[in-house]
Amino acid sequence: MTEEKKDQPEANEPRMVDCVKLGRRLPGLASPPRPDELGKRIFEHVSAQAWQLWLNQQTILINHYGLNMADPQAREFLTKQLEEFFFGEGAQMPEDWVPEGQGSDKGGPSAKGGPSGPSAKGAPAPARK
Repeated sequence: MTEEKKDQPEANEPRMVDCVKLGRRLPGLASPPRPDELGKRIFEHVSAQAWQLWLNQQTILINHYGLNMADPQAREFLTKQLEEFFFGEGAQMPEDWVPEGQGSDKGGPSAKGGPSGPSAKGAPAPARK
């Protein structure tokens, strides 16, 4: 079996990826989320579950900083945050992380799945206008 065929799903099976964020093999995205090299990289290395975590984080960033997505600086800021979220230093979730709603009733790490606020890493937020 060739390496290419290994990642191609059967008729009704999801495409599987080795997710860089969650550190395990999970169903991938149906298509690249962006029409550029970063979108291709995400498609090949990020699971659909991890992508949902990013969408939640993106909403937090947009609301917190009052980003106007028509502003090229705001889009550039989010692109840098996106790359940092998946591929930056320390981007992988802790080994004992459990998605919200899938954890046990025992104590332990928060099941929220990520930082409680915007990451301190990456580019500074664009100035509000």
